[in-house]
Amino acid sequence: MEDTARDMIDLSSPDAGPADSGTSTSLQPGELARLTDDLIAAFKTVHDPEIPVDIYELGLIYKVDVSDDMVVTVDMTLTAPGCPVAGEMPGWVEDAARGVDGVLDVKVNLVFDPPWDMTRMSDEARLQLNML
Repeated sequence: MEDTARDMIDLSSPDAGPADSGTSTSLQPGELARLTDDLIAAFKTVHDPEIPVDIYELGLIYKVDVSDDMVVTVDMTLTAPGCPVAGEMPGWVEDAARGVDGVLDVKVNLVFDPPWDMTRMSDEARLQLNML
């Protein structure tokens, strides 16, 4: 199987940007920036039904990997392994990412290492939850 170059976008915090993947890529920096912004906007449309904050601001998206052929792989977690929507939320994230212009396919991996804790939340999420 041929190894394709990938760009990794660490989206675990709102201030994160493209991470160095250590390989060359055919995605132009402008295209990668647009894709990053569009993916973040898509992730912000997905909300944990028990918490009135989107999954991006909650810090549930750990990593996004974009291949040269525009296949997006997302590593995400949940606030707790026993989350009632554990079976549904990855599908919501997949659907949101598929809606981004240029994305051809999406795979969402549910991970629990490192475990999520409240320090992963953005200041915006803390403000929405009256935690500041």
